[in-house]
Amino acid sequence: MAVASALVSGCGSSEAAGTAPTASADLAGVTLRVGQTGYGNVAALLKAAGIDSTPYKVEFSVFQGGNLQLEAMAAGALDVATTSEIPPIFASLAAGGGNFKIVAVQRGSTLQQEVLVPAGSTITDIAGLKGKRVAYVKSTTAQYFLDKLLRQAGLSWTDVTAVDLTVPDGLAALLSGQVDALATYGNAVVGAHAKGAVTIGTGKDVLSGNFPWETTPAVISDAAKSAALADLFGRVQRGYEWARAHADEWAAIVAGLTKQPVDQALNTFLLQETQTPTQLVAVSDKAIASQQDVADVLRAGGTLPKQVDVAGLWSDAFTAALTALPSPSARAVSTASPASGSPAGGSPAAVSSSPATATATASSAARN
Repeated sequence: MAVASALVSGCGSSEAAGTAPTASADLAGVTLRVGQTGYGNVAALLKAAGIDSTPYKVEFSVFQGGNLQLEAMAAGALDVATTSEIPPIFASLAAGGGNFKIVAVQRGSTLQQEVLVPAGSTITDIAGLKGKRVAYVKSTTAQYFLDKLLRQAGLSWTDVTAVDLTVPDGLAALLSGQVDALATYGNAVVGAHAKGAVTIGTGKDVLSGNFPWETTPAVISDAAKSAALADLFGRVQRGYEWARAHADEWAAIVAGLTKQPVDQALNTFLLQETQTPTQLVAVSDKAIASQQDVADVLRAGGTLPKQVDVAGLWSDAFTAALTALPSPSARAVSTASPASGSPAGGSPAAVSSSPATATATASSAARN
């Protein structure tokens, strides 16, 4: 397919566009090294949907944050990364601009992004964090929504003692009383709630629901690798559709991978897909503007050392391939029977087992 014309400012250069994916490329010698955050969700999804047999090799690796994926990409150890809007902003400040381009956006739920306090804490809201030790994961959604929630509560980053920790270390610090609160995401939220932690703030209405996929300029300029990545995008999109049609089966797989009860995993998945059906979409002006807003907020709060113009981080090289992908079907999430109980931090889901719309009452449920 021909290189798509530039749809967005900053994405029209030959360096950004590179070589468009082509269906005729020989993929037998291609290996794509793909990052995942938290657990092997993408690899598990493709396997469960029966679409993991690719004409190229895929090597999946698991990281505790998108920031670490982009560090690996900058070091030449990763070809494809999956992150939130925040890690690319910070990664762009590295030498050489981080060696990445954002080429796709995964639209997804903003649930399971929370500020937590341990069981028995007297802190009941974000304003109560003044003067407290608050752990967070640097250069991730956790840093951004913590910054934004503090400002909404009339506080600034300097009003708390912010402690930069990894996801597992942050959870351990919260549960051991080394910190007063924790801003985190994903499986750490599940683990914290299992130990009685309480949510005092959430990124649900702070985050955009845009989760970029990045690749390297070398992949973009390589016809075979870019064709393989375009094919992988198509498989992932079909995987999402399969999961919505087989919610019970997918929830059982996720529960096993994340060590949580199946009912909780199912309710969480239903809440997420009701809020925002997961899908891959092409680069757009709206997505770039959203990330620019994030960068501006981080800069204004003093956590970003200098102003970043994010437009240059994006490439529309895969626009044609992504535009051709099917959107989520009219059929809602399907499950064999209504789930019982409620997910960590959320409310019980009212689930439809028919093609009608599934509904759920969401508070601050779980998502990475």
